[in-house]
Amino acid sequence: MAEITASMVKELRETTNAGMMDCKKALAACDGDMQKAIDFLREKGLAQAAKKSGRVAAEGIASIAISEDNKKGVVVEVNSETDFVAKNEEFKDFVNSVAKIVVESNINDIEELKNAKYFDQAETVQEVLTAKIAKIGENMNLRRFETVELSSGAVFGYVHGAGKIAVIVGLESEAAASDLEELGKDIAMQVAAMNPKYITRDDVDQDYIAHEKEILIAQALNEGKPQNIVEKMVEGRLQKELKEICLVEQVFVKDSDLTVKQLIENISKKLGKSIKIANVKRFEVGEGLEKKSENFAEEVAKQINM
Repeated sequence: MAEITASMVKELRETTNAGMMDCKKALAACDGDMQKAIDFLREKGLAQAAKKSGRVAAEGIASIAISEDNKKGVVVEVNSETDFVAKNEEFKDFVNSVAKIVVESNINDIEELKNAKYFDQAETVQEVLTAKIAKIGENMNLRRFETVELSSGAVFGYVHGAGKIAVIVGLESEAAASDLEELGKDIAMQVAAMNPKYITRDDVDQDYIAHEKEILIAQALNEGKPQNIVEKMVEGRLQKELKEICLVEQVFVKDSDLTVKQLIENISKKLGKSIKIANVKRFEVGEGLEKKSENFAEEVAKQINM
């Protein structure tokens, strides 16, 4: 039997929003396997669908840069140890500069970015960052970046919460960038707020659907539903979930009478040009990283007598 630690309970709780004792029991029942414990809680109806970014933690900033012709966009994340440094103007300027360097170049990965010249200076991006680390007195890290580039259409972006979430969206269309701007920014805001996993149903991984069906079937049976109506129930619940995780099927946050698909169709009809969401990139600062929390594990341990 695997040892169930307080930090494991903490992680499962953050991922599922289930109670501490339920998380502890689930981990014990699944011999410490985190993914099985998530499924166990969901089957018992004790958890929401698992959040992919359950361990949002490290501080820092996510930023965007869009080329002048709107054909290319980049979203970057640079981490810091504390939120205090993330609010530092010098740090913010550096992150924005890094995004600009990427959008104006053909850089493909982080190592290439670190070794790139910092604009027209002799120093590389990493050397400039190292100097800032020495000056500010806190470790900082160039974590990641993603680009969206189109030959037809335009890229737009949105930054939320002073850099906590950053999104770029590529709209494929023959329409002018100026005509697509409001729609592009609205969709980027939608992505920031609702965090869809996919753009359309066609993008949904079939393994994901099969896994969700298994969970929903177990859920329905555990609720005591008769076998003969479980299948219909599961199909209904699956359709509801797909509407929540597919961007174009989500209710538009600025007008609940529309879905994102209907919004695009309305603008497309108005412009007389077809519009398609070609790509979406969304960064939330610290997703997938673990935050330092020296006292939380002790607090959890006390509450569940570990």
